[in-house]
Amino acid sequence: MFERSVRVEHGRAAGDLKPCPIQWLDNFAMRNFTNDAVFDDTLPVDDGVLEIGNRVPMEQLRAAMREWFRRKGYIQPEEELRIWLR
Repeated sequence: MFERSVRVEHGRAAGDLKPCPIQWLDNFAMRNFTNDAVFDDTLPVDDGVLEIGNRVPMEQLRAAMREWFRRKGYIQPEEELRIWLR
């Protein structure tokens, strides 16, 4: 089910990126567990590491996580959120 592993980092510039805490990833995954079926196949496993299924679209994941983290105040508007396959 979780065929892909992605890194999730945040910061103000490329050299300043830090792994997103597992609590943020878990909060996002639990919210989407009941509200958006496309993200059902997400599993936070460590700070900055999220396991995902093949049916999870990367671009939609990036957009949804960026919006959710900004709305929750985890990242500021000037901060970058970087998500890529490991």
